[in-house]
Amino acid sequence: MSYRILICDDHEHARKAMRIILAEDERFTIVGEAKRGDEILFLTEQLMPDMILMDINMPSLNGLEATRLVKERFPYVKIVMVTVSDDVTNLFEAIKNGAQGYLVKNLNPSIWLSYLHALATDSAPMPQAIANRILAEFTGMKSSDHTLLTPREQEILTRVAQGLSNREIAVELVISEYTVKNHLKNIMQKLHLNNRVQLTRYAYEQGFMKRPT
Repeated sequence: MSYRILICDDHEHARKAMRIILAEDERFTIVGEAKRGDEILFLTEQLMPDMILMDINMPSLNGLEATRLVKERFPYVKIVMVTVSDDVTNLFEAIKNGAQGYLVKNLNPSIWLSYLHALATDSAPMPQAIANRILAEFTGMKSSDHTLLTPREQEILTRVAQGLSNREIAVELVISEYTVKNHLKNIMQKLHLNNRVQLTRYAYEQGFMKRPT
């Protein structure tokens, strides 16, 4: 399966670097590039990408606001924030606005490709720093209604919120990765959620997770 990618960055050398990385994997097709934040909505509507690689700092409209606007109109589009820093402050704001993940620009290209493919197939683990920020934000919300999920589904939900990948969950619970994926589909259908970010937030809101010590 191929994935249509829209690159959004105001620096030509950064866009070129992303083009080079993505060209190494035939599953990714670059359908367009944006140099300014205010171009992104138009290009998303015209090109219908599956995923957007979004720089945080862009002229006219920054990546955080652009993410919010894109997700309001095109909720199915996956957005990955691309930044020069691993500071989670802006990245956490982007995820609250709907982004699915982030990449640091100086990471090895092979890590980029593995991570993007995992995000495209909804199997990328939640970064622990982001998970902890979500916990701090939502830890005060409580509910005791866990009856929607089976005990096995609750086990899987908890491990998703801990940042484990599908493969790691499968190994820990001694089940196949395929079974994990099926459980995740059932969980998201039952809870009316769309991705691992929302699952992690739900786990914290519903009291599945405890505050780290």
